[in-house]
Amino acid sequence: MPNKRRPRRGSKAYSPRKRAVSQTPRLDTWPEISEGPKLQGFAGYKAGMTHAFMVDDRKTSLTAKQEIQIPVTVLEVPPMKVAAVRVYENTRYGLRTVGEAWAPSVDSLLKRRLPIPKNYNAEESWAKLAEKDIADVRVLTYTQPKLVTGVPKKVPELMETRIGGGTIDERLAYAKEILGKEVSISDFAKSGALVDVAAVTKGKGFQGAVKRWGVKLLSHKNSKHRRMIGTLGPKRPGLVRPTVPQSGQMGYHQRTEFNKRIIKIGESGEEVNPKGGFLHYGSVRNNYLLIYGSVPGPTKRLIRIRDPVRPSKVSGDAPDVVYISTESKQGA
Repeated sequence: MPNKRRPRRGSKAYSPRKRAVSQTPRLDTWPEISEGPKLQGFAGYKAGMTHAFMVDDRKTSLTAKQEIQIPVTVLEVPPMKVAAVRVYENTRYGLRTVGEAWAPSVDSLLKRRLPIPKNYNAEESWAKLAEKDIADVRVLTYTQPKLVTGVPKKVPELMETRIGGGTIDERLAYAKEILGKEVSISDFAKSGALVDVAAVTKGKGFQGAVKRWGVKLLSHKNSKHRRMIGTLGPKRPGLVRPTVPQSGQMGYHQRTEFNKRIIKIGESGEEVNPKGGFLHYGSVRNNYLLIYGSVPGPTKRLIRIRDPVRPSKVSGDAPDVVYISTESKQGA
């Protein structure tokens, strides 16, 4: 009788499944774009989910040009500020940082995130950057959680955002123009655009192999336990292989979802605030995004978005949103 075989239970992707180092997602890849120069990323806070009705603009869909109901995630995206300009040069080992130029003044709350020198000569820094062979231009942007009532903190999150499009000189001039100023979500994207979404997922703590990897329960006649694994592996080699499903950390991992569509960019939170506010969040009071479907992370989690690195052939036009549900989510 042949051996019974089956695919392994649970994916080995992203192993080892450790807790994320930082709650601010790190983006290492940025796509090349033709338009610009412009910011290639932004950040906001997850308020919650609701549903909306829009006219289906997919030409090959069975419901083309008809109203359809879709799930949407609401992100509150207050303006961000630019703290510094960072330039890179090409080396045999890849891009390497060669210099920074900071804004003459930044928010006092940013000093809680990192030390800010009191005596700083911005002109001297820009003079040094002019001597470098620049291959890439990025800016250090930080959020303003003090503007968000649903997030109980004031310390900004600091992150690096690439400036893409145009020539290097145009990117550098654009970075110098926005240095120390506020940038809004409209400087990054428009309604109907595709974006990649990165966030740290909801943490579930230390979990067993059944929940963590989806292995089957043992027979009810098994000795002592049902939610344990049947074997730790063969006798030889005399070690437990990393492919064996075992207990450990589940959740609180950084994950990136590709090609999420921006359904709408709005300026008034009253358009999306449900009766009684979003659960565990409250009311949206700044600019907001409606993103098709779900995004990683719980309510209040910082969400980073960027230009898509693997864009699909989806219409980039703004969809016709007919209705956004503002019914109470208290009983949902």
